[in-house]
Amino acid sequence: MDEETHHPREPADGPVRCARCGTAAESDAPPATWLCSVEDGRRRYVCDACARTHIRSIEGRLDSAWW
Repeated sequence: MDEETHHPREPADGPVRCARCGTAAESDAPPATWLCSVEDGRRRYVCDACARTHIRSIEGRLDSAWW
């Protein structure tokens, strides 16, 4: 569970955007404070503001092995 996650560089079509609110990151790479999930084989990023707002829903989707 204490594994370090490495994100491979993916070609970006401009700045990374939040999957919830559409906020754009200031650079082509997602900020360290943003969440990343893989859904249907694609990376989805969620900004820190949306993550704080929706943390209960995010935690509810985790398998019990994670908590």
